[in-house]
Amino acid sequence: MCEHEGGIAAVGTEGAGLGRDDVECAARRLAGRVWRTPVVRCDRLDALAGTRLWLKAENLQRGGSFKTRGALLAVERLAAAGSRGVVAQSTGNHAIAVALAARAHGLPAVLVLPDDAVATKVDLIREAGAEIAFAGTLLAERTAMVEKIQDLRGYDVVDPYQNRDVVMGQGTATAELIGQVRAEGGRLDAVVVPIGGGSAIAGACLAAAGEDMAVVGAEPEAVASFTAALRAGRPVTVPAGYTIADGLRPDRTGSLPFDLAHGTVASVVRVSEVAIEGALRAALLHARLLIEPAAATALAAALDHAAGFGADVGVVLTGGNVEADLVTSLLSRPDVPS
Repeated sequence: MCEHEGGIAAVGTEGAGLGRDDVECAARRLAGRVWRTPVVRCDRLDALAGTRLWLKAENLQRGGSFKTRGALLAVERLAAAGSRGVVAQSTGNHAIAVALAARAHGLPAVLVLPDDAVATKVDLIREAGAEIAFAGTLLAERTAMVEKIQDLRGYDVVDPYQNRDVVMGQGTATAELIGQVRAEGGRLDAVVVPIGGGSAIAGACLAAAGEDMAVVGAEPEAVASFTAALRAGRPVTVPAGYTIADGLRPDRTGSLPFDLAHGTVASVVRVSEVAIEGALRAALLHARLLIEPAAATALAAALDHAAGFGADVGVVLTGGNVEADLVTSLLSRPDVPS
């Protein structure tokens, strides 16, 4: 296992000691257990963006998202330590990933979701054999439910933002992307990743260390928690407006991801709902990639701003667990740009 196995340190120092070597170690631990997802090129999207885009198709990952990477590492460590079971909160994809990892280790799992969780994601969690508890729509409500279940059952928490294994695992998606582009004779000037609770941006910052490339975050205008954290100098809770990007709805950035990313991230793009919808549609129609709105948020930021990031820009398409009705609706709407 990776060198840094200790618990989480005090707020403000959570990321101490974590670096690119930890992501590389995480990649070795994951070898043969996750798909090495393809990097997709699309002439039409390049033309729309005004630069070369390299799309890391984590929508094709086991469990339908890059969250599988971090969950496998975290649950593996807990299982090795004799865990009685695991509990986690999530808007969906982290919960799916934890449910699958727990099943692989024969551990019971309880996943806490918002009351309005996407039905597709709920179904995938149940198919994995995990128990589901619903708790409001806010991060604080889900966290309180996790603490209650932890106290009642003695289960270990697999936090989607505050767990080092989770962050290191998510970073392996960006590390793979960098290596795959290099294998094609290219070099990324920047990588764009979506921001929800922050594990993706934190992992990307670790993976990009020493690469002379910019890490750019993308978040919905309706829930711009990382932008608010940058302004405040610390994570803060923001009003949770509605966004189609259900995977990016956490109204507060995790303190561990913020500690790792705030001094490294080059910029954060706030993306409108119309742009998210248009990017989802463009990915499907032009690149033949079915992605969920969270992934489309990163693509939307790239389509609108990548020309200013450099000649070669990577985009981590973090997941593909999207409702069929949503896709049908977007494809039938003539007013959604693509």
